[in-house]
Amino acid sequence: MSAAGAVAAVDLGATSGRVIVGHVDQSAGRLDLDHVARFPNGPVRLASGLHWDVTGLYRDLANGLAEAFRREPGVRSIGVDSWAVDYGLLRGDRLIGEPFHYRDARNEAAVERVHARVPFAELYRRNGLQFLPFNTLYQLAAEQRGGWLDLADSLLLIPDLIAFQLTGARLSERTNASTTGLVDVSTGEWDDALIAELGLPASVFAPLVEPGASVGSLRPEVANDLGAPAGIEVVAVGSHDTASAVVAVPMRAESAAYISCGTWGLVGVELERPVTTDAAREANFTNEGGVDGRVRFLHNVMGLWLLSESVRWWERDGDTIDLPELLAAAASVTAPVTVFDANDPRFMPPGDLPGRIAEWCAEHGVPAPQNRAEFARSIIESLAEAFAGAVRSASVLSGVDVETIHVVGGGSLNELLCQRTADRSGLPVLAGPVEATAIGNVLVQARAQGFASGDLESLRALVAQAFAPRRYEPVAR
Repeated sequence: MSAAGAVAAVDLGATSGRVIVGHVDQSAGRLDLDHVARFPNGPVRLASGLHWDVTGLYRDLANGLAEAFRREPGVRSIGVDSWAVDYGLLRGDRLIGEPFHYRDARNEAAVERVHARVPFAELYRRNGLQFLPFNTLYQLAAEQRGGWLDLADSLLLIPDLIAFQLTGARLSERTNASTTGLVDVSTGEWDDALIAELGLPASVFAPLVEPGASVGSLRPEVANDLGAPAGIEVVAVGSHDTASAVVAVPMRAESAAYISCGTWGLVGVELERPVTTDAAREANFTNEGGVDGRVRFLHNVMGLWLLSESVRWWERDGDTIDLPELLAAAASVTAPVTVFDANDPRFMPPGDLPGRIAEWCAEHGVPAPQNRAEFARSIIESLAEAFAGAVRSASVLSGVDVETIHVVGGGSLNELLCQRTADRSGLPVLAGPVEATAIGNVLVQARAQGFASGDLESLRALVAQAFAPRRYEPVAR
């Protein structure tokens, strides 16, 4: 019989971060969250390019953790997850500049240099990753040009970098490392031969650890700053936020697809083994590490970035847009709207996304949206079609007979998106939980601390009991 207890989850997203205390008592079916702190996150444009303010991010999460220990002195451990691919370089204990943001334009020129050394087909066979121009191996090729990589003695992905600041330990959690393009998809270990072929220094890559492993105890001065008891440990979770989110998808076996929907929409199925066929490569599907050795076979869709960045653009002159009102207006649009390619790379950088959508429409000879409600509806319809298409492809490529789609994350609150995804896929959509990433983070810690036990299916049964999903049936139109 498992005990009951509390853990603290640090969940860092591309637009905001949060600290959440999770209380778990598996035997009583208890799994609840106390939202302790929320703070903004986003890119900062410096003379050198687009960066993350990781120093400010650490300050905000540390303040959140201090509040967590004030509210719940019995917190037993801390786990950190974040977005993937980005990293910090260290020399000794010192960070060499603020980490670059994956949307920085420096990556574009690096792609050709990498593929000149190792063609993409060969990369895919070895790392199983879809082509994304911001994958870590391309960023490191760009880093080489600036010479900064030569100064570093350690490279840590964002959650590992935060864990280092908390504990002083330099480790790389495996699910997030799998997104770098430098981990062998077959063995789950650093691909030393590929690292050498790309001319990267093998010495900067930290030892890999599994989710659930202890990273180390808080440094005494950090524990003092946080008001935490001595000996509180940091536990490696599925530190890639999607890996944590998939832990909390209340699906059964392999009959379901998932969409972890936030800034990005990660659409896929969970497998026991990777799929690295030519068809999977041509469809741009990726094989990323999951908790308990599972494989996240998925495709990246641009996600709610299309809507949030459009809203930010409209608000740049001082307008205030109420998102629920905008979505209600979008739901009321009765005339057909254009469905555009949500994955067109022109939509990747920040800026005038409504203008780029109109540009796409002009190039393809289709009508552009005429007002904000039509733009929002066009974005929702385009995302729903991209999600439905990705689910169909995941099913064909993996051999999983998908019967249900689970939508978790912030997108699960978007009723119009969930309904239209059901309509366009012809499959029922189960929406929720919203805080899937934090829940997955909490559950991996809880299992490490003895507050929960069993395999992923056991943990997911607890999620389904605590957070009943909302069901959307497909409607023919």
